[in-house]
Amino acid sequence: MSIRDQLNSIAEKRIIILDGAMGSVIQVLNLDEKSYRGNLFPNHPVPLDGCNDLLCLTRPGAIGAIHDTYLEAGADIIETCSFNSTSISLSDYGLGYLSYEISEASAKIARNSADKFSVHGKPRFVAGSLGPTAKGASLYPDINNPSKRSICWDDLEAAYYDSARGLLDGGADILLVETIFDTLNAKAALFAISRLLEERQIDVPIMISASISNESGRLLAGQNLEALFISVMHIKPWSIGLNCSYHAPKLMPHVRLLSEISSGLVSAYPNAGLPNKYGRYDDMPDIMAANIQPYLEEGLVNIIGGCCGSTPAHIAAIAEIARNCPPRKITGIQRRSFFSGLEALYIENNTINIKNAENSAEREEFLKSLADGEYEDAADTARDMIENGCKILNVEIDDEKALNAFLDYALMNPYIAKAPFMINSLKMTVLKTGLKRLQGRGLAGPVNLKDGEDEFLYKAQTIRRYGAAAVITLVDEQGQGETFERKTEIARRVYELLKKNGYPPENIVIDPLAEKDDSVCSWIRDNCPDVLIAI
Repeated sequence: MSIRDQLNSIAEKRIIILDGAMGSVIQVLNLDEKSYRGNLFPNHPVPLDGCNDLLCLTRPGAIGAIHDTYLEAGADIIETCSFNSTSISLSDYGLGYLSYEISEASAKIARNSADKFSVHGKPRFVAGSLGPTAKGASLYPDINNPSKRSICWDDLEAAYYDSARGLLDGGADILLVETIFDTLNAKAALFAISRLLEERQIDVPIMISASISNESGRLLAGQNLEALFISVMHIKPWSIGLNCSYHAPKLMPHVRLLSEISSGLVSAYPNAGLPNKYGRYDDMPDIMAANIQPYLEEGLVNIIGGCCGSTPAHIAAIAEIARNCPPRKITGIQRRSFFSGLEALYIENNTINIKNAENSAEREEFLKSLADGEYEDAADTARDMIENGCKILNVEIDDEKALNAFLDYALMNPYIAKAPFMINSLKMTVLKTGLKRLQGRGLAGPVNLKDGEDEFLYKAQTIRRYGAAAVITLVDEQGQGETFERKTEIARRVYELLKKNGYPPENIVIDPLAEKDDSVCSWIRDNCPDVLIAI
């Protein structure tokens, strides 16, 4: 039985127990600078105190002992000590070059503990932890310089790829992208993971967990939870949930929202109370367990654990109350088409307006500003279009630098960024450039069969991997479909080809390339279930 099958089998029967905080227990050990350096880094020029991930190399026994105590407390899944093991985070300590080595070592230590405690009927699993880094690809470090970034997609993707590679090579069963504060960072991580899994032709369950920054339920980079959920569903995560943020009572309404919208497993691992003036978390194990009990009684979660301030004693108390509560029921949620910027956009029928025709005068002004290189003016017009009812902003640009320059202004404005964007270009390089900037689930295209099936599939699958829907025009090797027969022939071929290659129909947007063609649209509705039609 595969790891995924084992996990799913357990999740059907009971609530799965995740472990608690690693840092909180390390803190109790009162390690000094010498302990962190060990015998491996006696002359390292940068202080290493606090680099917990490094302990996987210098104090592996201590990390293994912490895993053991969590397993003794009843944890089914333990997280690797690799939250900051990306090269980006380790560079703060001058250790970026050790990302793969530390990630692999962290997984090996956890693997050894999990195997030691696994018995028939109660297997234990290792989740490879991939933290968010301290840099956000969607955040603006200098509001007076919109082009300035603290990190970009390519750097994030490369860093996450190396960490994920090390975690899998060390024996992780699951990859956990956690404490997400910027969905664009998470999408880069998921892109790296999907590339790695495809290269290795393996199936690894992926857990996703976000951290909200305020009581309204938004992430630090601005997205609300529905938009986050929509933005990461292309990876088909094994679970989605929330961690850190707050203590259990304050986090509960947001977990409830995820429980209502998710068609998969839901996880939660809140903090052990709120930090006091000394930065410590005051909830004792019995208090934290009592605060979590309503989650279980209401049937909100399938996976429960603890974050900051939690210890093995907290997890033991949580496991005890979870033993008597059934897991959240996963009900068939109606398939709906959806997109997102900072906020969610649900499509109630299978037609979607990407032409911005209802804002024709503003649209012309918008395109003229783009063509003239007046990107700040273009962003101002885009804001007006959205305020006047434009649901999806169609950004038609064929130059990568120009697209980035416009997005610099547009995405820093929450009144623009709240809407999904369509990146509209015939150049794949431009589509990729735009998709690397979008937190949400947008659209990209047009793509078609003009250059044959292989090229078409490559483009459509690439767009999907970036978390966007592909806009497909009815064009094939013979040219654009002009008649009803030709248009429906191409539409059928596109639909069947994508379906054969595992492409989800809700990720397909067919543009008939006509102002209004009711007969073709009606045929697509009848013969291509769940596909969207662009108008």
